[in-house]
Order: sequence, then structure tokens, then C-alpha cells
Amino acid sequence: MRQSSVQGPGAQRRASGAETTERGGGPRRDGAGPGDLPGQRQGGRHQGGGPPAPGGKHRVLRWVSTTLAVLILGTAGAGYLYYEHLNGNLDKDDLNLGDNKLDKSAPNAAGQTPLNILLLGSDSRKSKENVKLGGARADRDRPALADVQMLLHVSADRSNMSVISVPRDTRVTIPRCTDKKDSDKVYPETSDTINSSLAHGGPGCTVATWEELTGIPIDHFMMIDFSGVVDMADAVGGVPVCVDNNVYDAKSGLRLKKGDSTIKGVQALQWLRTRHGFEDGSDIGRAKAQHLYMNSMVRQLKAGTKLTDPDKLTDLAEAATKALTVDDGLGTVKKLYDLGNDLKRVPTKRITMATMPWVPDAQNPAHVIPKPGDADKTFSLMRNDVGLDGKDKKKHGPKKKPVPSDPAAPKGEIPVAVQNGTGTAAQIAVRGRAATIAGQLTRLGFSQAATDATPKSRADTTVSYPKADQRGDAQAVAKALGLPDSAVRPAAEVSQVTLVIGADWRTGTEYPKSAGSEKHGDEKAPDSADALKGDDKSACMKVNPANVW
Repeated sequence: MRQSSVQGPGAQRRASGAETTERGGGPRRDGAGPGDLPGQRQGGRHQGGGPPAPGGKHRVLRWVSTTLAVLILGTAGAGYLYYEHLNGNLDKDDLNLGDNKLDKSAPNAAGQTPLNILLLGSDSRKSKENVKLGGARADRDRPALADVQMLLHVSADRSNMSVISVPRDTRVTIPRCTDKKDSDKVYPETSDTINSSLAHGGPGCTVATWEELTGIPIDHFMMIDFSGVVDMADAVGGVPVCVDNNVYDAKSGLRLKKGDSTIKGVQALQWLRTRHGFEDGSDIGRAKAQHLYMNSMVRQLKAGTKLTDPDKLTDLAEAATKALTVDDGLGTVKKLYDLGNDLKRVPTKRITMATMPWVPDAQNPAHVIPKPGDADKTFSLMRNDVGLDGKDKKKHGPKKKPVPSDPAAPKGEIPVAVQNGTGTAAQIAVRGRAATIAGQLTRLGFSQAATDATPKSRADTTVSYPKADQRGDAQAVAKALGLPDSAVRPAAEVSQVTLVIGADWRTGTEYPKSAGSEKHGDEKAPDSADALKGDDKSACMKVNPANVW
């Protein structure tokens, strides 16, 4: 980790004692082992570090207060030097190493844009501190694995936040990645567990993998390391958690009595890494424990708990910035502060944390794959900026008997721009697709339909309109092509009714009914996503009967 010549006020704590691991080199699914949380960063080029599934997220919100302290200190000359010191603590890396990148999310009619942040935790042990906390000295030189992965989605209007965890042993396609910081080293496309994507050039390849898996454009990433988890848990004074029985997990070292406890330091790391102590002893139970931890942390931070003391705030600032690796777009404390302010606006009751619906992998029972239907529905809600809690007002109009806000103009008087967005991180574009659909619209009477060659990359087909009195026109286009009304939405970025043909419609001239099915029914996460609400203070982890003491 880099050191600045300016000494910050916050003293860094490092707790000792951590689990040892039976694990060797590659991805595994059996032991809590190393990899269950973040790893570490080394020098300039990040080799591992990332926030434990849960820790990462808190960090995001912790920065609200963290960076607030920084800005307060920045009012004086010495404060400015300390601000620069904190900037120097941050490690930065490329956002996306893939060949194909999704378009950024489009702004809504009010010009507001949703935000997608990938939170990562690796099992790197490239420092003495992380070897001490993570054990497994034999793993010190192997490539790091991203064993904690969560995608945080903040709605465009900042009314809600949704988080999806993906089990580390989910088999996915890891796309071809090029590491520009390592002499343009190329990692070929492969099929492997998602946690191994970090070893294909760094976090930018994990971002590329997520875009291919979900069709969700990712704006930023953040990673934290083992020692960072310890420091940050200490800096906020600990996090309240609950277990329904006495629990002891010999692999992670976690030992708690039944009921409520406040955990910090190494104990917080043990909680986030424990897999055998909870429920069925799997990654799935551990993800739920991480969600509980994160929700509890968020409630603390939003209530200002432990953050009224300037010394604690500077401790938090030091811990957060030294623990984090971020993309260049989040490379300063000021940017993190602005992000924190955005996140702070989300009501706790509208925060939902879920796990990607999954089924066992037929190729390897120790791995999982996305559950057909349910997984894509969950991803589709995020892509379409719909809260996983099901409490959003219908953003794209009613589902039955839609009534246009303004009557549609005659078909021949509606200008329609048709764009080809079929090329995504997962597949190449279908050549001539825009011309095919523009021709179909012309045959249907929309004589002003024309292709627009603006490069696009989108998972879902959409019909956008710039002004409220053009909604009827957009609905007429959607109806003519068989698109559901939920595909119609306002967008500040377009100047006329604009049809973007997504990866869900690669053939034919009528929108496939199966593709639109995900946009119908209840607009909330399926039960298989095991969602946890941010204001659920009664949540308590079920202990694995085999680990009760």
C-alpha cells in the first residue's frame, strides 16, 4: 500500500487473528476459507482488494460521513494537505477491460440517470497484514479471486436502491479482456466461475463479465481488502448483528452468543467470511449474512451513529481511502463524497438486498448457474430502473388498457428513429437490424421511420420519447411491433420517438412474446432472490445446527 508524506490524524488499527484455510490455488466452493472476503491492494497496480460483499457497500455509504470529515478539514491549509493525502491513499484501476461495453443508462424525462456500482472483495494475500487476517500463506503468490461480488443500483430519481449478490461459484462466460497496464496482455474468453474473472487482468474484467451476465451497464466499481474491513468496522464503532443460536465456525473463527451482538474488527471480518456457521453452510447463507450486516451498517450511518466525533470521522476517512481501489471515475475523495450524498438520499425502507436466483450447474454440482426466468427477471428490473421491492409506481404506464397521455398522431406523421442495439458484451450486433425494422414500420404506415447509425448496445428493446405529448406516438409504434407498453419510456436524451432494438430481439419483424414476458407480472424481485429490506431490524441469521455450541 502506498504511503503519503503527509501524516493523517486518524490512527490505523490492525487486528490480528484470523481463520486459516485448507484451500489451495483455484476457485472452491467448500470451505469458508480465504477468499470469502476482500483481499488487498499492492502498490500502484491492484492485485486483489475489494470490499466484502457487505463491507463494500457500507463503504459506499460510509464515505458520506468519511468524506464529509475530509471537506470539513479542507477549510484550512493543513486540511487541504490532508485532503490530498487521502486522495493519495486511493488506488485506481481501469473500469472495463472487455472488447464490448454496454451503453450507459439513459436519463429519464427529468434528466436523471440511474447509477450502477459493482462492489468487489478479493481473497488476495499479497501483504503481511492480509496473510495474517486471511491465512493461507501458500496462496500469497496466486492470482486473487473476487469472492464477494454485489451490484448496487441506485434509481434515477434516488428513491430506491437495489443490491444483487452473485454467488462466487456461478459459472459464467468471462469475455476476452485486455490489460493495458500489463503491456496489453490478452486473456481469451473462457467459461469459468465468476470469482476467477479478477485474475484476467483485474477488476475491469470482472466488470466486463457482469455486463455480459446481466446486460446492466456498470458505471463504477469499488474493492476493499481484508485489513480494510477490520479498520472500517473499528472506525464506525462496530455493527449490530443477530443470530438465532450460539454459533461457532472453526474455519472463520466466528463465535457469538444467541441474540444481538455488536461486532467490529476481526470479528466483523469473520462474520462476513463465515459460510459454515449459517443456514445450510453455503455461499447463499453467507450472502444473506452479508446483506444483514450491510443493512445494519447503513442504518447506523444514516442515523449518524458513532460519527459525531471528528477523530472517529478522520479514522473512517483513513480506513476507507486506504482500503479502497476504485475506477478512475471515482478516483478522488470529492467524487466519493458526491457519490455518498447521492446514496444518502435513498430512504432506508426502499433499500433491498437480494441474491441472484440460481440452480445447480449440471456440468459441476459444486457450481451454480443463473436460474432461468427468475435471474433474468431480477436483472431486467435493474436494467429498467424498477426497484426490487415492488413499491415503484408504474414508471412506464399501466399494464392493462394503457391510455395515452396524448392521442397519437397519424402514423405517417410520426418521425421514428430506429437504432441497432443488438450488439452487447455477450454477443456481436446483428448487421442490418435497424434497416429491417425501419422497413417493417414503413410497411405498417410509419412512412417517416428511418435508420439512425448512432452506435448502441442495449439488452432490452425500448421506444423512447422526449416530450409528454409524444407518449401516444411512442405507444403507437410499440403496439404496431408487438412491444409491451412497459417498453415505452420518456428520455431526455432523444429528440424524437426513438426505437432501440435490443439484444432481446435479434430476428424477425414482430417482437417475440417470450422476450416481453419479463416486463409483465409483478414488478418486484422473485421469491427465489431471497430479498431483505433495509428497514428490517428484526432480521436474524439462522445458525447451521452443525455449528451450534
